[in-house]
Amino acid sequence: MSGAARAETRFQGAGVSPGIARGKVHVVRDDLDDVARYRIERSQIAHEIGRFEAALIQTRVQILEMQQKIAHSIGAKDASIFDAHLLVVEDRTLIDEVLRKLETDLCNVEWVFQEVATKYVETLSKMDDPYLRERALDIQDVMKRVIHNLQGKAPKPFLALTEPHILIAHNLTPSDTATMQKERVLGIATDLGSRTSHTAILARSLNIPAVVGLHNATDILETGQEVLVDGTNGLIIVDPKPETLAYYGELESRRIRVVAKLKELRETKSTTRDGHHIVLSANIELPEDVNAVSEFGAEGIGLYRTEFLYLNRQTLPSEDEQYQTYRRVAESVAPNPLIIRTFDLGGDKLAPGTVEISDELNPFLGWRAIRFCLENIGIFKTQLRAILRASAVGNVKLMFPMISGADELRQAMSILHECRDELRAAGVTMGDAIECGAMIEIPSAAIAADILAHEVDFFSIGTNDLIQYAIAVDRVNERIAHLYEPTHPAVLRLLKMVADAAHTNGIWVGVCGEMAGDVALVPLLLGLGMDELSVAATLVPRVKRAVQSITIGESRELLERVLKLQTPSEVLARCLELANARYGDLLG
Repeated sequence: MSGAARAETRFQGAGVSPGIARGKVHVVRDDLDDVARYRIERSQIAHEIGRFEAALIQTRVQILEMQQKIAHSIGAKDASIFDAHLLVVEDRTLIDEVLRKLETDLCNVEWVFQEVATKYVETLSKMDDPYLRERALDIQDVMKRVIHNLQGKAPKPFLALTEPHILIAHNLTPSDTATMQKERVLGIATDLGSRTSHTAILARSLNIPAVVGLHNATDILETGQEVLVDGTNGLIIVDPKPETLAYYGELESRRIRVVAKLKELRETKSTTRDGHHIVLSANIELPEDVNAVSEFGAEGIGLYRTEFLYLNRQTLPSEDEQYQTYRRVAESVAPNPLIIRTFDLGGDKLAPGTVEISDELNPFLGWRAIRFCLENIGIFKTQLRAILRASAVGNVKLMFPMISGADELRQAMSILHECRDELRAAGVTMGDAIECGAMIEIPSAAIAADILAHEVDFFSIGTNDLIQYAIAVDRVNERIAHLYEPTHPAVLRLLKMVADAAHTNGIWVGVCGEMAGDVALVPLLLGLGMDELSVAATLVPRVKRAVQSITIGESRELLERVLKLQTPSEVLARCLELANARYGDLLG
């Protein structure tokens, strides 16, 4: 079709990272060449084992470098994607099977490793369990990397592209997304994937428009074609017509105007039109994230995740290391508050050899967070002492994650009092008092909120887990991800229970999950009586604008109406109705 105008073509997928991008595509197809099979002599086995071990070590180093890079540029939560990759290169069952097959088949180790790893991938891919299916993708990613290292190949060519481009691939591995030249990638589109896939998560973190689930785009598109990516609506438009470009140009101009208006809100308070102040805080993962707190106009930090202290290290963080970290962050946001969440650790996040751990079939419901801390009191007390010492700054609060009932909470508070007594006896300076809260993210805690409210100074609702556990929906399972609905009537009733219990007992309540950052749901949360919203720092201006555009009165009227509705879609429709009327430009 050279020299002739191509007709505009559209591919519909799932929009997983909002925004608009336009440029020439670079199509990536499976780059793993067929691995040649050749026989070896028995005397060469030791040499092949040496090559294999060297490739595993090289792969582990590469994964750790990627993980550290992501942790520092995006956040510890996204970097944890690579924990499973590290487990693969250290999996003795897989490695031992390769060594046995090498002995019996007398073939080159590339071939043997590919045979063994492919068998694992095919078996796990057929499993009903979404966690195991995700593990299959991890093994496939690591397999390709190990084989490349065995073959002495350079990194994939598309990772070194220097021209701006739209990346089109059948699937992108976490390694691909983490190591590509991000400043050159205008947009991403893949045949496979869902909103909860690794590609989607990292694309959102990197603010790159992305569409997944296109099925066969790599078979049809050619490198060099002009396309437009609509990451909001899940569209890829090939050879867009002038009127299409004009339409999207207007959308982009509108977005730029909205962003400019939001910047003007930095110094303003998040106060409703009828005068109710809602504390608007930021969630952070790394100490360096603190700069974004003031940049986007947040009132302190409502959730400081501390698990990053365990990434990429072979020893546990000391009390003094933690104290220095917490103190610096507290001083950076003072006099605004810093709420530190104690370690939400699970077995997959611990440094090898530091604590005796075992594999868990369902780590999300397993030995993690407060459960782990109460069985590892030495590690727990080290963190609590560090937090208490940092409280001398005057603005530090702490909260315990994954509380399921009063016993856990009382045990945690008792250990905290022990730490305070020990520090006081040693003459260590602390704050006069420190506010303590419980995270409400398990349905049992929400239902028993009236009991827990007597034990703490505040509640912080982790809606991500609360919704997931309440509806029994695994969000990484693409077959049922659509059932994860924040507006489910059962979820609303749980949220109301928590807010009512908090206020009846004279304590405040906030929301620190993703629900707080959804501007369509802000009126609903205010109607429920939430005193604080804590969101990703970049979302603070949007949420602030939403708060400033509504009244508590109309939010309560909205709540009264939606509590009578029977389905999540009906509730969402009413929420969108009010949000569109008050700040529709934020929803586009």
